[in-house]
Amino acid sequence: MADELNNQKEEETKPEENLSSRVSADENELAKYKKERDEYLDGWQRAKAEFINYKKDEVKRFETLAKFANESIIRDLINILDSFDLAVSTLEKEGKVEKGVYLIRAQLEDALKNYGLERVIVSIGNSFDPAMQEAVAVVESDKPSGTVVEEIERGYMLNGKLIRPARVKVSK
Repeated sequence: MADELNNQKEEETKPEENLSSRVSADENELAKYKKERDEYLDGWQRAKAEFINYKKDEVKRFETLAKFANESIIRDLINILDSFDLAVSTLEKEGKVEKGVYLIRAQLEDALKNYGLERVIVSIGNSFDPAMQEAVAVVESDKPSGTVVEEIERGYMLNGKLIRPARVKVSK
């Protein structure tokens, strides 16, 4: 009878032990799954943030590309504008320039301004600025050394980017 009681007690404690060990195993498995979930969530959040940054970078790159996509044609038009100016100055010397020629030149310049083109302003007598100007000659002058004496060719910027420096003569 004592054996029966012992067996009965063992049977009664086994389900509790089994249940607590199963609960403990389930809790461990749940903790493992929570950790795995947190890792996936963290990875997803990082990937999402990287994708958002990528989209922002691509928008900036596209805007820059669109801003300067017409640079080569504008460079060609600047050369045409220079030739136009040369023709106008020749006609002015001969007294043959008509008012319409000035209007056409102004229209061309306004059209280029609409696409972001602006002139580099050169002031005679100011210091030479190597960031915006190119010295094509150094000449004797009564002005202080390193000052701009004459503008040979106009310089231009496209949307804030220098695409052609002003070519100038500088005093010795």
